[in-house]
Amino acid sequence: MIQQAVVLVHPETVKSIQNFDKAFGPIAEYIYEISELYTLLKERSVEIIFIAEDFPGMTAGIIRRIRMRSPLTDIWEINISGHHRVPIDISMFDGSINLLDGKEAIGEKVNKILYQKSLLRKFNMVGRSEKIKTVAETIEKIAPTDISVLIIGPSGSGKELVARAIHENSHRAENRFVAVNCGAIAEGVLESELFGHEKGAFTGSVGKREGLFVQAHSGTIFLDEIGETKPDMQVKLLRVLEDGIFYPVGGDKPVHSNIRVIAATNRDLSEAIREGIFREDLYFRLGVIKIVLPSLFDRKEDILPLLCHFANKEKLKGFSEPAMEILSHYDWPGNVRQLRNFTARMGALHPGGEISTHEVEQFIMEQGMTQKHLPVATGHTPEEAGHELIYRALLSLGSEIKMLHDLITANLPTRQNFETEPESATGDLAAKGTMQKIEKEAIETTLKESDGNRKTAAKRLGIGERTLYRKLKRYKLD
Repeated sequence: MIQQAVVLVHPETVKSIQNFDKAFGPIAEYIYEISELYTLLKERSVEIIFIAEDFPGMTAGIIRRIRMRSPLTDIWEINISGHHRVPIDISMFDGSINLLDGKEAIGEKVNKILYQKSLLRKFNMVGRSEKIKTVAETIEKIAPTDISVLIIGPSGSGKELVARAIHENSHRAENRFVAVNCGAIAEGVLESELFGHEKGAFTGSVGKREGLFVQAHSGTIFLDEIGETKPDMQVKLLRVLEDGIFYPVGGDKPVHSNIRVIAATNRDLSEAIREGIFREDLYFRLGVIKIVLPSLFDRKEDILPLLCHFANKEKLKGFSEPAMEILSHYDWPGNVRQLRNFTARMGALHPGGEISTHEVEQFIMEQGMTQKHLPVATGHTPEEAGHELIYRALLSLGSEIKMLHDLITANLPTRQNFETEPESATGDLAAKGTMQKIEKEAIETTLKESDGNRKTAAKRLGIGERTLYRKLKRYKLD
C-alpha cells in the first residue's frame, strides 16, 4: 500500500493542520512525533513527507535516517510564515531538502510530484532528482508519436532503458524492439547487419539475409553509439530516415521498412560535425527530439535510491551509514551500470549481509587502479596518451584525498577536544594547497597542448566540461 502524503506537524499547531487539510484533502495523514513516522515507514511506502517549519527538533541527522528508511520519498519543508528560510542541509545524499512556500498552491505541487513518480514507475526508472523526472515527462510526451529521437548521455547512464520505455509506450509496442551497438560492429559488417545482403554479395554470403531494418518492420530500431558510424553509412541512414527506403548489400531492388529510429551517443556530435566526421543533416534528422541523460555525478540525489533498489534485487541487508556516506560521494564514472555491477558484486560476495566501509573502500580502490592503467587512447600519440593518463591519475588522486579529508573532518570531535588541532589543520591546508597546485598545473598544461580548446582539454583530463569551467574559475585561469 502506498500512502500518498504524510504531514509532520507540531501537535499544538491546530491552525496549520486546518490549512494543510484544505490543501491535501483525503490524501494526507498527519503525524505528530518522529517515532510515529519511523513506525509508519516500516509498515508501508510513502510518496511525500511534508515537514511543517514549526516542528521542534528537526535536524539533519533525523532527515538522514528518514532517507535511509525510505530513499524514494520526496521530503519537503513547508514555509508557513513566509519569512526567508534556509533549507535544512543534510550534507549526505541530497545536499539539502526541498523548501516549499506555504503561500504556493500546495495541492498542485502534490499532484505534480505524484504524477512524476507515477511516470518513473511506469518507465522502470529509479530516482528522485528533478533531472530524471524531466526525462520521464519527455518520454510520456513523445512515446505515442513516430518522431525520431536522439538520446545523449555518458556510457552506463541508461540510454537503452529510455529507448525501450519510448517503444513500449508507443503504438509499436506489440512489434519488435531491435537494439544494435554501431560502435561494436566492424565498418564492413554494419551495413550488412542493418540492411541485409543478397546471395553472393561478398565472400561467404552463401544465402540471402534480411537485415535488422527488415526484422524491426513496424517496430523500433535503437542505434546505439551512432557517432561511431562512418560518413558512407551516415548517407544511407539519412535516406532511410527520409523515406524508409534502403538497398541490401549486393542488391539493386529497393526495400521499404516502416520503422521508428531512436539513436544514442555518448560523444559530442556537434564537435564531430565541426571535425567533418559526422553529417550535420543526419544530426538534425535524428535529433528532432533530444533527450539528455545526466551522469550520476550530476544527479547525486539518485545514488541512494539506486543503491537501495539494486540491493533489494540482490537481497542485500543494506549498507552501514558510513559506507553509504562514501558511496554517495563517489563519482561513479561508469554511472548506473557501474553502480548496478557494484551491488551485484556485493550480492555475490556478501549474500544477505550489510555492506561495510571495508568492502566499499576496497571496491573504490580497485576502480581507481583500473582507471590508472588504461591502454593508449585511440587517436592519440603515445606521448599524448601518456600525458593524459598522468593527468587523470593526478586528478583522481586529488579527488580521493579530498574525499578522505571530507570524511575525516566530518567525523572529528569538536575543536575544543583537540589541543593540537592548529598544527594538524596547518598540515592539512598545506597538503590541500599542494594538490591544488598540481591540479592547476595539470589543467594549464593540458589547455596549452589543446591550443586552448576547452572541450578537448576536458576530454584529455577525463572530466566534464562544466567541471573544467568551475576549476578554471577557481584557479582564475579563465
